[in-house]
Amino acid sequence: MATVELRFSALPEHVRTARLVAAAVARRAGVDEAVLDEVRLAVGEACTRAVGLHQSNGVDAPVRVALIEDEKQFSIEVGDEAPRSAPGDRAPGARPGEGEELEAEGEDEMGLAVISGLVDDVEVTAGESGGLIRMRWPTTPAPLLP
Repeated sequence: MATVELRFSALPEHVRTARLVAAAVARRAGVDEAVLDEVRLAVGEACTRAVGLHQSNGVDAPVRVALIEDEKQFSIEVGDEAPRSAPGDRAPGARPGEGEELEAEGEDEMGLAVISGLVDDVEVTAGESGGLIRMRWPTTPAPLLP
């Protein structure tokens, strides 16, 4: 199992680098060429989401990206350290702050919807210590050379 790990400051200009690295590692891992654009887009969405969460929550920690090559699948994990509470954690009848929180939640849900549309196998977890988006694609083994 080969793994490449990236950590970058929560700045939008680093998202492009993460997309390029993810596509290169996915290609080497044996992800179908026809799917590489989807890999790039999904990683871009997940990293942009993590950057936005870090910036809006004042988190100085880096965004984490793990590119994991297994025998039959390629996985990408994008982690953030922005604390979140479950939607049901608000007191009954309590409302989010002056529109900003509602807008941020809407953007977050839109990003997750885009990722779900691009990736068949995706898991999203979030809690007090941050969140993780895990995406997986099947791979085809490289042909043996004579």
